[in-house]
Amino acid sequence: MIVWLNGAFGVGKTQTAFELHSRIPGSFVFDPEQIGFSLRRVVPPSMHRDFQDYPVWREFTFSGLRYVAENFAGVIIVPMTVVNPLYYDQTVGALRREEFQVHHFTLLASRDTVLRRLRQRGDGINSWGAHQLDRCLTSLSDERFSIHLNTEGKAIEAVAEEIAHYADLDLQPPTWHPMLRPLKRIIVQFHHVRF
Repeated sequence: MIVWLNGAFGVGKTQTAFELHSRIPGSFVFDPEQIGFSLRRVVPPSMHRDFQDYPVWREFTFSGLRYVAENFAGVIIVPMTVVNPLYYDQTVGALRREEFQVHHFTLLASRDTVLRRLRQRGDGINSWGAHQLDRCLTSLSDERFSIHLNTEGKAIEAVAEEIAHYADLDLQPPTWHPMLRPLKRIIVQFHHVRF
């Protein structure tokens, strides 16, 4: 099973993915962003752009997920923003056409909430993610990107539990004491700082 978490940059995909990962034994987080970062390192600077615009990124994401799904028995969690309908079709749609079980969720929150979350992770209003926000919110509200989950005012644990309900997954209890959960979020954020 593949659980794809979509949503605007800063909405909480990575935090939710690692919350699910910590509560689903034997699960794996597949991060297509790493494929994009690798591509940027191996193409000339004159070819640099949003890595999702490279057809090879979409091919590698689809092929990589297909390979893992064919050879891995656990739940695969994919935190990745995809707002272009064609790119969505070439990744999520292609996996579904190959008859893989893909549960796709779009995490939503208000513009102000996402901007606040971006600031909390160190991205200001002039960051790349902030500049993409309106495009993401508009595109991802389309029904093709359902199931839509409103994360407004919800703890990450509650969002993970809602996803588990829809995907019929059994979650272990949260692994961190409530007072230590902010530390867990800082650790996840630190491990995903983009240099």
